[in-house]
Amino acid sequence: PEEASVLLENIENPSALADFLAANLSLKIAEKQQLLEELNAGRRLETISIALANQLEVLELSHKIQGRVRESVDKSQREYFLQEQLKAIQSELGKGDRQTEELKLIRKNIRKAKMPKKVEAEALRELSRLSKIPAASPEYSVIRTYLDWVCELPWSIQTKDQLDINKAERILNADHYDLRKVKKRILEFLAVRKLNPTGKSPILCFVGPPGVGKTSLGKSIARAMARKFIRISLGGIRDEADIRGHRRTYIGALPGRILQELRKAGSKNPVFMLDELDKIGADFRGDPSSALLEVLDPEQNFTFTDHYLDQPFNLSSVMFIGTANYTEPIPPALQDRMEVIELPGYTENEKLNIAKKYLVPRQLTEHGLSKSRLTIKDEAILAIIRDYTREAGVRNLERGIAAICR
Repeated sequence: PEEASVLLENIENPSALADFLAANLSLKIAEKQQLLEELNAGRRLETISIALANQLEVLELSHKIQGRVRESVDKSQREYFLQEQLKAIQSELGKGDRQTEELKLIRKNIRKAKMPKKVEAEALRELSRLSKIPAASPEYSVIRTYLDWVCELPWSIQTKDQLDINKAERILNADHYDLRKVKKRILEFLAVRKLNPTGKSPILCFVGPPGVGKTSLGKSIARAMARKFIRISLGGIRDEADIRGHRRTYIGALPGRILQELRKAGSKNPVFMLDELDKIGADFRGDPSSALLEVLDPEQNFTFTDHYLDQPFNLSSVMFIGTANYTEPIPPALQDRMEVIELPGYTENEKLNIAKKYLVPRQLTEHGLSKSRLTIKDEAILAIIRDYTREAGVRNLERGIAAICR
């Protein structure tokens, strides 16, 4: 201040000058006490000079930092101003900027998805957040990916069930020999669906030795009902997140396999086969079989909540079919939720009929042979069954027929 500079010019006594400066400097009490105790004016002025130099250095550094901050703010403001100008110019030309067009497209997809009101409100809230975030921000891509997943799930898309029971029976008989119990159960379900189109889908579990046609039967059921078919193998799965997904807080988070496969199928009522239910593991990452309890419970799965989506998804119209070789490894709580249908091993006569109707024609086609070029008699098939295969199913029998074709 001017008053201080005038006073300093009028002070001639070194001791008085030292006292004046010490009184106006921001020194610690201990340092001021030390100056008061020092009687030599020269030493006092020397100490004050060092303190002044330190404070000047601090002020210069502070000024330098403030200058950098101001430059950064000015640069951000300049960029924002230019972006706003660019938007205004594009608006005048009748063109929207890339981000605005992207947001419009996402909003259109949200409306088009016909999702439940609660889910739609959450999606629009996330879209509102997205519109306020710069496109270069990491959070932008996280929210954008989430909204893409929400829009692409089949909230209201489903295939129309084929309810012609006679046609369904013909398809099942064409694809599989015998298995009357399973076929009867599927036809019963179709008959009930014909009377009550909004009823819940059954949750079946086919249990039987390898090679009896559990997986192929699932495909045949989907074909008979004119539904999409999805199959996932649960053998060796040890992480609960494979079923329920990861929370969005994790980098690279994705929904679980259930929602991933439904998105690929593009239908909310497929035949969904959970293969190898008896091979599920468990470790420190969680127990996948416990996560399946909600999926396979008709009283709960209409509000299945994936960790990533964090919104309820209705699985009640999905027809879940589990397969297993043995029921013992399946947890009792999970087994209780399914209708277990046992597929016993085939008898010699049944294997002969399966080979004649399905295996031989398929292997002839695969090897490019016609019936006129190769004929396999019943005696030959029986010889393969009795002498070369010892199994409940027909996989080794088909390999034996393939060896003859080669």
